[in-house]
Amino acid sequence: MSLPSPSSVIRFLGVDLHKHFLYIAAVNSLQEIVLRPLKISFENWPAWARDHLLPTEVVAVESTTNSWDFYDGIVGLVARVEIANAGKLPWINKSRVKTDKHDSIKLAKLCAAGLIPQVWVPPFHIREARCLLAHRRRLVGLQTMTRIRLHSLLHRHMLELPPGNPFSDKNLGWWDSLPLSPPEKILLRHSLEILDHLKPQIDQLDAEISRLSDSPEWRDPMTFALQIPGLGIALGLTILSAIGDISRFDSPKKLVGYSGLGASVPASGQTFRQGRITKSGRRDLRTALIETAWAAVNYDPYWKQEFDRLSQRLIPGKAIVAIARRLLVVLWHVLSKRQSYRHLTDVQIASKMMRWPWSVRRHHPDAVPGRLFIRRRLMTLGVGKNLSSFQYYNLPRGLASEEEALASTPE
Repeated sequence: MSLPSPSSVIRFLGVDLHKHFLYIAAVNSLQEIVLRPLKISFENWPAWARDHLLPTEVVAVESTTNSWDFYDGIVGLVARVEIANAGKLPWINKSRVKTDKHDSIKLAKLCAAGLIPQVWVPPFHIREARCLLAHRRRLVGLQTMTRIRLHSLLHRHMLELPPGNPFSDKNLGWWDSLPLSPPEKILLRHSLEILDHLKPQIDQLDAEISRLSDSPEWRDPMTFALQIPGLGIALGLTILSAIGDISRFDSPKKLVGYSGLGASVPASGQTFRQGRITKSGRRDLRTALIETAWAAVNYDPYWKQEFDRLSQRLIPGKAIVAIARRLLVVLWHVLSKRQSYRHLTDVQIASKMMRWPWSVRRHHPDAVPGRLFIRRRLMTLGVGKNLSSFQYYNLPRGLASEEEALASTPE
C-alpha cells in the first residue's frame, strides 16, 4: 500500500502568540506530532505562512490582543481558523508543565480532537465599533473620576456647588475664587484642565459614533434597537456591537447567558437553587443594559410600573437586574423577528427616532434631513404608513411621504 503524499494529510496546527514572535506546532488526525514547535518572528511569519500553510489545514490560536490581526492574515490560506476562548482552556492554563512549546502542541491536539472552545470572530465593522466605544468608556470614566475628585474637594471644605453646570466656562471664576491652600489650588487647576481637555475628545468620539450608527452596516439594527426605552445612540451601538450577529442566539435564553445576566444554578440530586448572576459574559453588554434599565424605569411608565412591582420583594439592585434581563429578551425578539416594540404607538416611535437624525446632522450637516430620515426608519419597522406629522415637545413635526422616501433612496 502506498503512503499518502504529505499534501493530502490534514494537519491541525496550534499557535501560541506573543508580542514579537509565535510558536507553531502541528499534529495529524491521530494526534501524532508532524511539526515540532517552531519559533517564528512576526517579521518572517507572512512569508512562512504563504509557503507552508495548505488549504486543507485547520489552525487554532488562543485569543489574545493580536489574535484578530493574526486571523485576518491567514484566514484565506487555510480551511479554518479557530480562536480559542482563553478562559475555557484548563488543560493549558492549569498544566504543571507550561511552556510556549507545550502550549502550541496542546492547542494542536485539542484542535484535532474538536475540543477547542471557540469564540465568535466579529466582522471588521463590529471590531471597529467595539474599539471606538471602549475608548469612549475610558475617557468618560476618567471624566467622571475627575468630577468626583472636585466634588470631594468641595465636601472637604463644606462648600456648595455653583448654580447650573458647575464645570461650565461661566463658573471658572467661581472655582478660582475658592479659599484653598496652594496644594489644593494646584489639584483644582489640574482637574479643571483635565475636564477641559477631555470634552473635545469625547465630542469627537460622539461625532464618529453618530456617523457609524447611520452607516449601512448599523442602520437597520439601530432602527430596531432604538425603539427600546432607555436606549440612545451610544448605548444602542454598545449593546449591538457586543451582541454582534443576533442569529448566533437561537433563543433569548442564550443571549441572556451570553450577557452574564442569567442566574447561576447550583443543582445536585434533590437540591436546586438559584444564585447570583453569573457575570460570565461580556461586561460592556451587561453594564450598558443596567444603564439602559435605569433610564427605562425613570422615563417609561410601563417599566417604572414593573420596577415598582419587583421592588416589593427585591432590593433595588436586584430589581434593576431583572429589568435589564427583560429588556434584553425584548431586544432579542425585536432584532431576530424584525418587529416593532409593541408598547409604543407609531407616534411614540417617530418621536423616539427624532433624536437620532438630530445627532447625526449636528456632526454631519450633509446627512439626510430629519423628516426623510424618520420616514425611512418607520418604513424599515413597517409602521406609521398613515402618519404624516406628529408632536414633539408640543411642536408639530412633518414627515416625508413613503413615495418621497422611495424616490430619494439611491438603492
